[in-house]
This record gives sequence, C-alpha cells and structure tokens, in this order.
Amino acid sequence: MKIKVIPAGIDRLKPKPINETDLGFGDIFTDHMFLMEYEQTKGWFNARIIPDSYLKISPAAMGIHYGQNIFEGLKAYYGKDGGIYLFRARDNFKRLNRSAVRLCMPEVDVELVLNGMKKLILMDREWIPRSTDTCLYIRPTMLATEPHLGVRAANQYLFFIILLPVGTYTGKNEKGISPINIYVEDNYIRAAVGGTGEIKAAGNYAAGVLAAEEAKKKGFAQVLWLDAAKRKYVEEVGTMNLFFVMENEVVTAPLTGSILPGITRDSVIHRMRDWGLTVSERPIAIDEVISGAQNGRLKEAFGTGTAVVITPVRQLTYKGESYVLADGKIGKQCRRLYKEILAIQHGEARDPHGWTERIN
Repeated sequence: MKIKVIPAGIDRLKPKPINETDLGFGDIFTDHMFLMEYEQTKGWFNARIIPDSYLKISPAAMGIHYGQNIFEGLKAYYGKDGGIYLFRARDNFKRLNRSAVRLCMPEVDVELVLNGMKKLILMDREWIPRSTDTCLYIRPTMLATEPHLGVRAANQYLFFIILLPVGTYTGKNEKGISPINIYVEDNYIRAAVGGTGEIKAAGNYAAGVLAAEEAKKKGFAQVLWLDAAKRKYVEEVGTMNLFFVMENEVVTAPLTGSILPGITRDSVIHRMRDWGLTVSERPIAIDEVISGAQNGRLKEAFGTGTAVVITPVRQLTYKGESYVLADGKIGKQCRRLYKEILAIQHGEARDPHGWTERIN
C-alpha cells in the first residue's frame, strides 16, 4: 500500500518548545500524524500522513462504547552522532497485533506501519529533543469506529500514530532517575489470568485509575498490584513491570496472562543474564518481599517500562507499614541498567542483541 503524504502548510505548523528541560510528559504533540482505515470487506486502506488534527468519528463508534481500543508506546532518540534511533520497534508492533487478536481486531502489516512511522518521524524530526533524558514518544493506537450499538466485534477500525516530545515520566533526580514510593494494593485488582491483563488495552488502564488516585492522595507515585485470586503474589505496577534484587537472584513476576510482557522488561532480563546474573521469572509473594526488606535480603527494587525506562523504588507501603529499600538510595543494578539501556537506545553502546535501528 502506498503511503500518501500531505505536509502541513506554514500556517498549520505549531510553535516548538523553547525549553527542552521542561517538556513534561504527554501534553505536547508534533505537526503530523499517520492514519489508515479498515473495513471488513476491504482490509486496511488509505494510509496517509497528514497535519495533526482532531479525529472525526461517530458518537456511536463501537470503540467508545465497548472498549475495542488498543495502543502501544515506543520512542525515537537522537544519538550523539546525529542519528535518529528506534529501539525494538518491531516488537512493539508484534505486541500490538497480539493485542488486536485478543480483542477481535484486525492485525496490521508490521512492515507497512513501521515504514509509515519512520516517514512520520523524519517529517517531524525537528521536534525530537536533544537534551539529556528527553526523546520523542510514539503512540500507535487502534480504535473500533463502526457506528453500531450492540456487543460484537466491529467491522470498521481506525489506526493512527501520533508523536510527542517528552521529558522523563516520573520527573528528575539524579541523571534522570527519580526513586518513587509505591503503595501495595490489596483491595482492588487490575487483571486476572484469562482476562486482558497481558495486552495493551485501554480498559486495563481505566481499571487501575481509582486505586492510583487513592494512592496519589496518600503521597504515593504508583500502585503495586497483587494477583486477583489470592492477593498474595506480586504482579506489576500501573506503568511498569517490577524487579526485586535479592541476595543471589533477581526476581520478576512470570508471564502467566495477567501482566504485560514489557519490552523493557525483556531487555532487562537479557542484559542481566548477559552479565552472568541469575534472573528468575517466578511467583514472588508480597510476604517474601516484605521479609526481604526487613532482614536485608532484598537489596533493591526497580520498575521497567518504555515511558519510565528504569525507575528505582525507594519505599514500599503494605498494610499500613512502610519499608525503605536500599537505604532510600538508587541501587547498583538499577543505576547500571539505566545507564546501559539508554546508551543502547541512543546508539552509543554495543548492542549485542540488535535492538536499535538508525532510520536516517
């Protein structure tokens, strides 16, 4: 399918941020977007890059009413050599297709959307920030647009990609790393095995908003979810997979169907194993975590995700008791991972797994 390109006129161009150190996250959008439509009888069609604008869809669009809405998140970076780099972009679109299958939505042609995304990034390359701890965030999204009220799979869909220049997701402290306090949620649940917890469906995030807002009012940055069946085993944080560095083992929850198979998570597992560390994907009870924090066996904990990259956990609060980890400092493994993952993403370090791609 040929991708049509309609550049924005001078009068449509937006003012670019003056201060890259104050970008925030999620509020600034570039000049163009990529779109294409799907109809059951035609497949995907009308791939195009156009000036960024509001979507026009029916108020009866099925994605609004019945939740057929999935998305991805990835980033583009400027390297010191002037190159523009992507990190594991194909894996993001493969995961998008797994999400689509789970919600009875049409899969996309990975090479087509990758090509469209690269064209879009290069058109808006002047929006890519160059300051430390900044990047261009990329949001591919698919939404059911058929105007119909009634629960079934839709016959019409819209796929689009928008771009955002961003700073760090959690704010800054030391070189972009901002330790956070986490509240362990033992009342609400996020997802259960057999549900949609392992895909990037919009509804998964909506399900966690109430608990996150209540935790925020108590002074916590994130919520740590426990398993839905027993409220016993650690699963994930709202925007991150979580790792615990025990004495001789690094532990993260297994992919049993209720947590997202994070691409940064997978990258961290590979790199730590490359370093000769023992990384276990196994069930870890919250009681094991708390006892480890009490007796010193738990050395540090950190979260991983596209938006947050690597984020250390300063403190866990569970059943009214708080436990400070790593003496409230940034742990050794967290610090090393943050530095190395960012260096690989920017094309500045050896990439043994072939994760990065320069697009210019």
